[in-house]
Parts: sequence; C-alpha cells; structure tokens
Amino acid sequence: MDRHRARPSSPKREWLYGRQAVYEALRANRRPFYRLWVAESARLYGRLDEIVNDWGPLRGLTPEFRPREDLTAQIGHDHHQGVLLEVGPYPYEAFPVLLEKTRARGEPPFLLLLDRLQDPRNVGAVLRTAEAVSIHGVVLPYRQRAGITPTVVHVSAGASEHLPVATMNLAQAIERLKEAGIWVLGLDAGPEAQPWDPSWAQEPLALVVGSEGEGLRSLVKAKCDVLLRLPMYGRVASLNAAVAASVALYLIRMHRGAPPSSPQEDA
Repeated sequence: MDRHRARPSSPKREWLYGRQAVYEALRANRRPFYRLWVAESARLYGRLDEIVNDWGPLRGLTPEFRPREDLTAQIGHDHHQGVLLEVGPYPYEAFPVLLEKTRARGEPPFLLLLDRLQDPRNVGAVLRTAEAVSIHGVVLPYRQRAGITPTVVHVSAGASEHLPVATMNLAQAIERLKEAGIWVLGLDAGPEAQPWDPSWAQEPLALVVGSEGEGLRSLVKAKCDVLLRLPMYGRVASLNAAVAASVALYLIRMHRGAPPSSPQEDA
C-alpha cells in the first residue's frame, strides 16, 4: 500500500500528471490552468524543458519547483515523472455540438462509442488510438463507465485532451446517429457477428465497443445496424477490449485512407 495519500482537491480542479499528458493538455489549451509543479531534482530536457520554458509561460504559468515528495503526496503515487499540472474539469462536448463538428471535418463521419468500458487504463489506451487515427468524436454513457480522469489522460499520453468527447445515453445516441445517416457497427465476438468487412470503412460510421468481460449490452447490441467480429488467426478466441477496439480503429482508418490534413502544432 502506498504510504502517501492524495490530498483532497476542489471538485472543479484536478491534477494531471506525467510529462506527455501535461504537455498535451497545455498544447490543447481546452481547460483552465492554475498551477504547474516541477520536481526540484528533475532534469530539464525534452518534453519537460518545453513545458517549463515554452508551453507553461505561454499559458500564463510560472513553474513552482518543489521537492519530489510534495508531488507524490499531492496525487498519492509517484507516477508523475516530475511534473504536475492543476487544471479545471475535462471539457465534455454536448452531443449535438459533437455531431456538428463531425460534419465540419469534410469526410464521412468516423465516431467511437464506448459501452460501459470501466477500467481507466483501457479507456486511456483506446482514446490514444482514437486520436492517432483522427477519430471525429467519442461518446461515453452517462453511467457505469470510466470518465476522463487524470489516469485516463496519463494512459492516453494526453491524447484525450485533443478529442471531442460527449456523454449520453448510448441507446439514444445510436438513434440520433442513425437519424443523421451514420451506420452503427458493433464490435462483437459472438456467433451472430459477421466476419470483418473492410468495405464498411468507406461509409459514415460509428464503432461501438463493449465493456471488459461482458461486451456489448443487449439493448445496445440490438440497436446496432450490424455486428462485426475481428478475424482471429491464433488459438486465443478473443482480445482485450482496448486491444480489439484499437485494432478495429486502425483497420477502418487504413481502408478509409489518410485523414485530410496532418496534425498541427497549436499555439
């Protein structure tokens, strides 16, 4: 058991940790920023140097150099890599706004819905892939799911800071997507699922991924236009939810082609 205990914080503030997560949060510039803590013993090179000397000052932050033990005590563990950033809450999008932004991308919609994925490490891993394939948006259910916590931001290497994420009842979200002309594909390993078909990649689509162990809920599964299963070539019958989602996202992106523009450095 960790001998340190995280200190209570304001419900409207939280601490992001890890060099890449902090760097991407500052670069994305989607949250209020309050304090930047840096370990006194940390060597200023690479990402940490950019945080302290470039992005921190650009966002109006003066780095506070503190003993490493203070950083560990603040968040309750030592995975901070020598840097903490106190920020406001994650800026979830309203579902209609997410759809509007999707239409503005200039290519067939490409969305991801996570059905009760609860392990923040799995959520973070999926969001990292989602951002890497230039997904247009992510929808999480209101309940029984992992939100965008500091752990999710850390595991996603800060990718979650760049993603439009909405929370909504998934059954209702699926209905809205269908009304908008978007096909809803459920990723499933059951016998009713069809073999993976790359031709779906060219369509306006939303991929739905189920929870660890249980997969898609029956109601969500019933509302999908089609259920697809990934091809399995070895002796193992299924993949971890985060791995399966990441494979499917890359298969779709590879068959769809490159996004219309390359990522840009934001000021």
